Amino acid sequence: MSDTPNITDISDATAPFFWGIDIGGTSIKIGLVDDEGRTLAFERLPTRESEGPTAAMQRIAAVIQDIEGQLGISDKVRRVGLGAPGPMDLAAGYLVAPPQLPSWWDFPIRDTIAKMLERPVSFLNDANAAAYGEFWLGSGRNDQSMLLLTLGTGVGGGIIIEGELVNGTNSFGSECGHIVVDPSPTAQLCVWGGGRGQLEAYASASAVVQRTRQRLTEGAKSSLSGLLGGGDSELTAKRVYEAAKEGDPLALEIIDDTARWLGIGLTTLIHTLDPGSVVLGGAMNFGGANCCIGKRFLSKISEEFRVRTFENVFEGTTITFATLGGDAGYLGVAGYARRQYNKDHGVKK
Repeated sequence: MSDTPNITDISDATAPFFWGIDIGGTSIKIGLVDDEGRTLAFERLPTRESEGPTAAMQRIAAVIQDIEGQLGISDKVRRVGLGAPGPMDLAAGYLVAPPQLPSWWDFPIRDTIAKMLERPVSFLNDANAAAYGEFWLGSGRNDQSMLLLTLGTGVGGGIIIEGELVNGTNSFGSECGHIVVDPSPTAQLCVWGGGRGQLEAYASASAVVQRTRQRLTEGAKSSLSGLLGGGDSELTAKRVYEAAKEGDPLALEIIDDTARWLGIGLTTLIHTLDPGSVVLGGAMNFGGANCCIGKRFLSKISEEFRVRTFENVFEGTTITFATLGGDAGYLGVAGYARRQYNKDHGVKK
């Protein structure tokens, strides 16, 4: 999707309305969404992490109040959805120790923004927010249950079973990137400080770079060899994808290996949850459904799953790419706020 989502004119909108706020390490997305999931207004702000969370909340509140004033819809906005990276304490409304936001640790983010906006706030982990967005409006919109994996610097996850998000007792539910796929004592370590041998250490963009660098150091022939001395900022998962499009054997090997690890991890998750629908989101999709490399990536994942599962489970499970792109987060938290509002008021939608 484009950097700016399609905007529906307020005259065509269906009330009530909900705000979705998606906080990332570098930017904050803010979207006003109507009852049918259409975006009525959108702004992107720099996070400015070092200025601290209170300053960011003040900037968010100012944008929201300004838009509501311009559109004249303050009385039609019912609830706010807020997504942020973990670890977090969802029940208390706290950010605990998000590695992308070191100046924001132990901050009561939910209640701070709720007080500024004078509205109730629904608070979610960012990957769970993206999962709910895909479930409500994206690739999972026709499903009752869905598993989302977000593939980026790390591997995030979101699980929805019969319409209910799995948030967990310790606010760690759906952290699929931290399931163990390699129990060996020499297994790789997760980039975000997780345990040894976890899926994130094998199927994230960071893992792709690490594995490519290792193979190049061992002497593998590749068009990527010239990037070996440039640091991780030069050798990226995107560069690996671009090399694969040109037929580079090592790049194709690395992508196939990533697919294999994802197939292994997904088999465990599907055997546990049996969601029927798996959606792959995040920036690392190797071109997605419209690219031969993306199609190959998805096919290799499915093949690994097929040989490890039961025939009826394979036949009854779809594995697809996400369709909402970077909009999934703010749409998801807005949708979750809508869900909580409807539940509180006895509305079945």
